[in-house]
Amino acid sequence: MMELPFKVDLKDKVVVVTGAGGVLMSAFAEALALSGAKVALLDRNLEAAEAKAKEIGHGCIAVQVDCLSKESIIASKKVVNEKLGKVNFIINGAGGNNPKATTDNEVMTKDLKEGKTFFDIDEAGLKFVFDLNITTAFLVTQVYAEDMVETGGNIINISSMNAYRPLTKIPAYSAAKAGLSNFTQWLAVHFAPCNIRVNGIAPGFFSTKQNAALLWNNDGTPTPRTKKILDHTPMKRFGVNEDLIGTLLYLADDKASGFVTGVVIPVDGGFNAYSGV
Repeated sequence: MMELPFKVDLKDKVVVVTGAGGVLMSAFAEALALSGAKVALLDRNLEAAEAKAKEIGHGCIAVQVDCLSKESIIASKKVVNEKLGKVNFIINGAGGNNPKATTDNEVMTKDLKEGKTFFDIDEAGLKFVFDLNITTAFLVTQVYAEDMVETGGNIINISSMNAYRPLTKIPAYSAAKAGLSNFTQWLAVHFAPCNIRVNGIAPGFFSTKQNAALLWNNDGTPTPRTKKILDHTPMKRFGVNEDLIGTLLYLADDKASGFVTGVVIPVDGGFNAYSGV
């Protein structure tokens, strides 16, 4: 069972967490449930979401949804409303990258002949990454935030350090997360008269299944990219799930952050503050 860094009261809050079958978002779901919220874990992988919902307990439910399909999101909302009530809190955590939208080399040179270059990036892969990170947040918010217009609510989008500084090799993901941060600010202004706060969390570098191939060799040793990351992270380590929970709970609590909207908070071990010199 997770140990919370501090207590907040989220009783009577109904939260939907997208991408909740994954490592980070399942931890978010658990923290919110332990704070008293009723949490719907939404994921395309129903088995993963169900396993985590069962582990958490506390009235959590798992709902299968394709966040790229508005019809699927609408169907999921009917289930959530019937089982938990009207939604007043959204965590837009669905997202990710795709190998078709990456390069093999950090920079382009005139004599580069090996690996996938910028000119080889697949258009469909590029569009998929944008859809996975921006369109999902747009559609989920469009469907679920309708419950909040009269009563107020809270939306947290999961951005990335790539939104502040694009990383080499992953142009689509970096641009998509920058777009998500911008969309977060737009939503904050748009929904302010409805007393709906919209903020974001930008995790730094966390070692997960999704990025394992970039960070670790097959024998478990760190890749050159891992060395670069840690060399530019003043705290000299990767983040762990628990590092994000305090920021989540702060933004989740209307008493603690009731006048905070339109911000994206880095949780990055100092990466964004370090110039490399």
